[in-house]
Amino acid sequence: MERDIYRYSFAEQIPMEEAEESLMLSVLAAECIHGRSALRLAGAFLFDAAKRSCVIDGSTEIGRHIAAIFTGFLAKQFGDEAFKVKRVEKEKDS
Repeated sequence: MERDIYRYSFAEQIPMEEAEESLMLSVLAAECIHGRSALRLAGAFLFDAAKRSCVIDGSTEIGRHIAAIFTGFLAKQFGDEAFKVKRVEKEKDS
């Protein structure tokens, strides 16, 4: 079984504090839709300011919602060229 991972990388001009705030707003929005318990169980992400990157587990509906909202926020706030996002398929452990 495969798991979708969304991997973000950010251009130098993006303030990482603002990108992280956008991620946290995306998580909050997903929590409003799905509830706190569901988010805690199925919402997995990692933000690394030092590496100018973020990873969101998109194997659940909650993760896909976080990724979609985050992508929209980034595009609106910084522009489409200020970041890259790739969907990576990883194999799940059996």
